[in-house]
Order: sequence, then C-alpha cells, then structure tokens
Amino acid sequence: MSTSTARTAPPGASPGASPGASPGASPAPRRAPAGPVTQHDVVTRAPARVALALARVGTAVVFLWPFADKLLGLGYATPRERAWLAGAAPTQGYLEHGVQGPLAGAFTATSGPVTDWLFMLGLLGVGLALLLGVGLRAAAVSGGLLFVLLWLSQWPFSPGSTNPVVDQHVLVVLVLAVLATTLAGDTWGLGRRWAALPAVRRAPWLR
Repeated sequence: MSTSTARTAPPGASPGASPGASPGASPAPRRAPAGPVTQHDVVTRAPARVALALARVGTAVVFLWPFADKLLGLGYATPRERAWLAGAAPTQGYLEHGVQGPLAGAFTATSGPVTDWLFMLGLLGVGLALLLGVGLRAAAVSGGLLFVLLWLSQWPFSPGSTNPVVDQHVLVVLVLAVLATTLAGDTWGLGRRWAALPAVRRAPWLR
C-alpha cells in the first residue's frame, strides 16, 4: 500500500492548476510588447505638433543654407569666387580674422582643412537630420555644440555686444533641445519609421 497522499483538485479547478489558484480563475493575459513612444504620446494637441514641425523645417534651413552658400558661393554671405568648390576655405578666414575675445587664440589654432570638413559636414548632417525628422537627439547634440562654439567665438560678453546672455546662437541651441525632446520628427517627417528600426529600438539615443 502506497504511503503517498493523493491530492485532489478542488471542484471547478482545471487540471494542472496551482493549488493556491482561485477556483475558476483564468490565467492573466500576456501583454503585447510596447511599441516606441511617438510624438502623439508627448504632444497631445495637433496644432502644437504642426508648430513643432514648422520649427524643425525652419531650423533645418538654418543649417542647410550656409552649407549650400559656402559650398557653391550663392552670392549672399559667400561670393562665387570664395566658394568651397572654387578652392576657398569655408572656415579659415573667419577663424583667423573674425573671432573675438580671450578664446580667439584657441579658435585660430584650429584653422585648417580638417576644420573646414568638420564644419561643412556638421552643417549638412544636422540639417538633413532635421529636414527628414530622424536622429534628432544626435542632431541636437551636434548642432548645439556647433552653435555654442560659434557663440563663444564671438565672445558676447565683450562691451558693445547686442545681448551678452541670449542671442540667436543660444536660441538655436534651445530650439534643438525642444525638437529632440518632443519627437518633432514624427510630424511631416520620417521619425516614426526611423524609431521602428531594430537598431534604433536597441539604441534609443539614435531616436
């Protein structure tokens, strides 16, 4: 005769149910994996999303226009004979003669072809990211760093400055931060498709 005690399931319990489960209780449903956060989750009003999209496109032009002007010499800030494609240097003249303040020597020391490439690629990369609505976090960091350096190269604390605290360079940095944190690339951009890419989902900083 076996010495083991047989356990009987309580009435109404399904076979294999745990002893502590309530009679008639069904297993908890599995939740589907959450998708990436979209701008609709962050900005709930449609007019605000449109305003942010307009700000994103406008800020893209802030970066893409000087790139095109310095590359081709469109005759605005850069005459045709001083275009990069004509053999001129986009940044060397400014770094050698246009910087001001106690950091002028440090900026002048960076003058050279490498700085030209970094500056032009920075303008192009940030501008395209803003225009397409992808990689706004990286664009905000890169573009913000570029404009902070431009701000310091003008040394706004000198006498005669129009505003020693907030000028157009600082405003661009602030706008970039707003665009990145509000996922402004989702409206009139490729932000949602970009966020759904496996690489971007694994590395949210690419968002």
